[in-house]
Amino acid sequence: MVDFERKSAYDVSDMRRLIAVLRGPGGCPWDAEQTHESIRRNFLEEAYEAVEAIDEKDPVHLCEELGDVLMQVMFRAGIEEDAGRFDLNGVADMAVKKLILRHPHVFGDVTVSGSDEVLKNWDDIKRQEKSQRTVSDSMESVAKSLPSLWRAEKIQKKASKVGFDWSDADGAMDKLAEELTELSDALNHGGSVEEELGDLLFSAVNVARLSGIDPEEALHSSCDKFTARFSCMEKAAEASGRRLEDMSLSEMDRLYDDAKAALAADAE
Repeated sequence: MVDFERKSAYDVSDMRRLIAVLRGPGGCPWDAEQTHESIRRNFLEEAYEAVEAIDEKDPVHLCEELGDVLMQVMFRAGIEEDAGRFDLNGVADMAVKKLILRHPHVFGDVTVSGSDEVLKNWDDIKRQEKSQRTVSDSMESVAKSLPSLWRAEKIQKKASKVGFDWSDADGAMDKLAEELTELSDALNHGGSVEEELGDLLFSAVNVARLSGIDPEEALHSSCDKFTARFSCMEKAAEASGRRLEDMSLSEMDRLYDDAKAALAADAE
């Protein structure tokens, strides 16, 4: 039996102690074996689950999911502490110093007119911190682990800051049409379909950005919409005594169109 006090309520120090127990002698073999790489995906999944709780506007669920995110941070700090490189206090120290440096209007003598200037100063200070001399350097610094639509959007925003951008979404739409033609040519006449499809998606992100739309949110909504329509289509097939896999594509297309119309009518 490990030495860990049972309480009616725990705090952050208890979580830190618990993780040390789990990873220490007599603890959990699985926890002790984990590395940053082996649980890399877990970190992403926990962050997304926290975002889902935010979208649900459920504070109880959010509290739970933030706990899972905090656990991931502490677990990884524990791995580093065991290796003698840094600990949780080192993580906090670096974060606090960064926040102080990037808020000169709070902790220094800089005056700002509002949030826009705060963000501009933040970016300028960040570029100095990271020794980013060029816009290309700042593009390279965008995390490659980001969802590709968000990564594309951030890269495009950096190009826009030096004027390399369309004035409105119409120009981006023309480029999108051009990329669609190039993708069609690659499909029909040979060429790199993957490359042309990537260019098409990159251009679609430009349209979203210049229209003030979050591309990830737009695609997320389309996924939900398709799922709802497919569910309605599936139920219609079942009601007729048939299975979708036994239908022709044209029959399924008709059911899909009916589902689309029915859901649109319900939404009005």
